[in-house]
Amino acid sequence: MHSWTDTLRFAFQPVVNLTTGGVAGLEILARPETGDVLAEARRDPELDGQLAVLAFRAAARKETLLPLYVNVFAGTLADLGGLTPLHDAVRAAGRLPWEVTIDIGPPYTHVPQQALLEAVGALRDQGFRISADGVGDGDIPLRLLTDLTPELVKLDASLLARPAAIGAMRALCEQLGALVCVEGVETELQCAAARSAGAQLAQGELFAPPARLPAAEVYVPPRTPGLGVTPPSGPSVREFVRPAALLPATASAGQVRALLTGSPDVSGVLLVDMHGVPVRSVHRSRFLLSMSGRYGHALYADRPAAKLGDPPRTVGVDATAWEVLDVVADGGRDRTSDDVAVVDRFGRCVGVVRLADLVRALSETRVEEAAGLNPLTRLPGSDAITGEVDRRIADGRRFALSWLDVDHFKQVNDGAGFAAGDELIRSVGRALQHAATDSTRVGHIGGDDFLVLADPEGLNPVALSMLDAPWSAAGRPVTLSLATVLCEPGSVTDHRQAASCLAPLKKAAKSLSGASWVLGRAGLPGHEILRGAEVSPAAGCAVAEPGRG
Repeated sequence: MHSWTDTLRFAFQPVVNLTTGGVAGLEILARPETGDVLAEARRDPELDGQLAVLAFRAAARKETLLPLYVNVFAGTLADLGGLTPLHDAVRAAGRLPWEVTIDIGPPYTHVPQQALLEAVGALRDQGFRISADGVGDGDIPLRLLTDLTPELVKLDASLLARPAAIGAMRALCEQLGALVCVEGVETELQCAAARSAGAQLAQGELFAPPARLPAAEVYVPPRTPGLGVTPPSGPSVREFVRPAALLPATASAGQVRALLTGSPDVSGVLLVDMHGVPVRSVHRSRFLLSMSGRYGHALYADRPAAKLGDPPRTVGVDATAWEVLDVVADGGRDRTSDDVAVVDRFGRCVGVVRLADLVRALSETRVEEAAGLNPLTRLPGSDAITGEVDRRIADGRRFALSWLDVDHFKQVNDGAGFAAGDELIRSVGRALQHAATDSTRVGHIGGDDFLVLADPEGLNPVALSMLDAPWSAAGRPVTLSLATVLCEPGSVTDHRQAASCLAPLKKAAKSLSGASWVLGRAGLPGHEILRGAEVSPAAGCAVAEPGRG
């Protein structure tokens, strides 16, 4: 009698790192030749648990290095209270639990939430990592998602048509310490949208379809310059994490040599203790050089590989790329090409970063930033400011967006000459940079127009320093106008709506004499004159009477 397992096969689909272009892991997908075993597994937790074990074993036979993603229904975990047979299978195969991510999938309706959370806690205690699958196309409650605190959130590609939803999920994931993966990416346009929305990982037919053998290569479209927003502190190390080649701390030099010679893309091996904490780092070139000497193999093959390793260099998962460079710089010159281990809050290795990836990405960032700088003031243009506006909107932060310009600038140019006009613009730009705090962003969007993005509490000092200063061009007195829109969480959906609220305020400020400042609130009518004399009826505005607070 044939068992249902006789007609069950598994396919592998890579999870791609959108920054490095490398494969970050493999999702294992059940592919029954007959029947619908997945529908049965949805109703039968014991069957679903068996599928998880079989999926892992199928992957372990074909792939020994990449992290694995095993699918399990939420109801299965709540009913079984964990996956002890899977944990046993992982250990028996010589893999480490933190190299396996449990993809928890819908449906969540009618699943006892407390039982599910307790099961997830048990999985974490065993060392497994957790992914919330099907977000955006499933039925997972938002409160449950936050209670799960997954390491990864998988979003359905249909959400790419709703940038505000993706931005909100990215902001939530940053709070949870989770990565964002977009599933079902089929076109280069979707890939670009995923990158622009801040997703770090993706999977879909565009990169590689599910296949019986793990994909040797994937296609990742080149990054479009200017997409995405890099925070001032630098990109997160999470964006550059590659799978780590891990062996137990007790591994022999012969075992390390076998791994390295069988995996030419591996740049080094990390030796970890029983908890997954790195204890030694073995660099590929230095190790193989030691082993290839006249008596190297005879001397070292059966000895502990740790004897040929170095103390590991580690950073936390919340580090920035710049912090990784600091770690590299603090080491000796002979170790600049060593992988840096990325560890979680328990000190367990979750991957490695390579110096080449960081240098390439940071160089591209600098080139993109330089291309976006105004040649007169060396300030960023509107793209940098509007990108940060969208980021603050997604984060649910209050902010003040201001438009600053020189009054009657054409007359200044005509009367004092363009050279004096250019020097005035440079002076205004330098003053804005000097007045800006860590939370303030300033940009020069062309001509005499500047943008200032600030926390409401930090705007006043910047505004007063600019409006109170005595400005002149070739001895001719000059004044500035400032228009500000205060945006509360939910009052605007993106930078375009914020800009449309700001435009009539600028018109109102320009109608005043002398240095002027007009203030309003997004979504409410009216405005307040904080500086300047009214010489004509103020123009109407689609923003609010805010009060001076």
